[in-house]
Amino acid sequence: MALCTPTQKLSLAFYAETRRTRTKQSTTVRMAASSDVATYEEGQLERPKWAGETPLSRLVGALISFKPISVVLKFGARQVLISTAEKNDIPWRAMTKEILESDVYKEMESIQNRSIVYPAYYLNPFHAYDDGNLSWLAAAEAEAANLSMTRRAIPYASSVDKANDVMRGNWLQAIEKHHQQYAGEIRDILDIGCSVGVSTKCLADKFPSAKVTGLDLSPYFLAVAQLKEKKGGPRKNPISWVHAIGEDSGLPSKSFDVVSLSYVLHECPERTIIALLKEAFRLLRPGGTIALNDIAPKSKILQELSPVLFTLMKSTEPFLDEYCLTDLEGRMREAGFVNVTSVLTDPRHRTVTGTVPH
Repeated sequence: MALCTPTQKLSLAFYAETRRTRTKQSTTVRMAASSDVATYEEGQLERPKWAGETPLSRLVGALISFKPISVVLKFGARQVLISTAEKNDIPWRAMTKEILESDVYKEMESIQNRSIVYPAYYLNPFHAYDDGNLSWLAAAEAEAANLSMTRRAIPYASSVDKANDVMRGNWLQAIEKHHQQYAGEIRDILDIGCSVGVSTKCLADKFPSAKVTGLDLSPYFLAVAQLKEKKGGPRKNPISWVHAIGEDSGLPSKSFDVVSLSYVLHECPERTIIALLKEAFRLLRPGGTIALNDIAPKSKILQELSPVLFTLMKSTEPFLDEYCLTDLEGRMREAGFVNVTSVLTDPRHRTVTGTVPH
């Protein structure tokens, strides 16, 4: 008789590789005094062996495509993430309950664009949710999931708060450094794929004199973002929220100084990545900065992930292989960007920046 279920085995294997540092919940980023971004180690490959068209990648893909196994993997991935959060004092269930029992549903009325036709790729079951990003549960759990991801990315930090300082702080520093080098004042910022507004709030806090807009394709996420921002108190420049398709936003051309996409591209097929880059180029003013923060295929840690971990990850990310195979820097140059720079801003993620020519 088996001692544990397949899901429990996956979870136990995961925890054997995860540090159990106790932390407290926080989403406030405190910037380091230095303007230099820390250096993190790259692997020896262009991308992990489990990504792309390798035999290992095809084997994992075949396993994931078998529905009975896929169901177990997705359930395991979800339970691992929840348990990881709560072992680190991130109150996943309490945070979720607070949103679901709030007035968030009223926010939907003021923010939803009912004329939107959702692209086919967006209707995939992302992150173990059958309805993908188009559900209240996904929206209610998004911030806790974000904190859990942050903790896993920075396991050596003494707390979630410190991990957030590193992960978000280095990303913001990379944006600031690039824009100061190639442009000037930041007046208007667009955060495409803003989810529930975590990255948008970080941008607004870092650049308080700028007008910041968060754009997302999920009205559920935007409803949560708007509710949380209202509860956060007034700002000099209130954040605006837009329900639109990122690659066809309908916003005016040359109207932003910075366009940011944070943890968006790995959820997109390559054709959508190309379309997003073209749209960002259209929206930016001459001298404007694009900033892409996402999974780093060259990350040494990601290249050395165990079979359990990368199988769980791939089971909830339908376009991860396509993302890892995309020459992002090359696609940016094809879209017209110059001064393209890529840097690991934490052990697992990169920030790629570029400039619209003057």
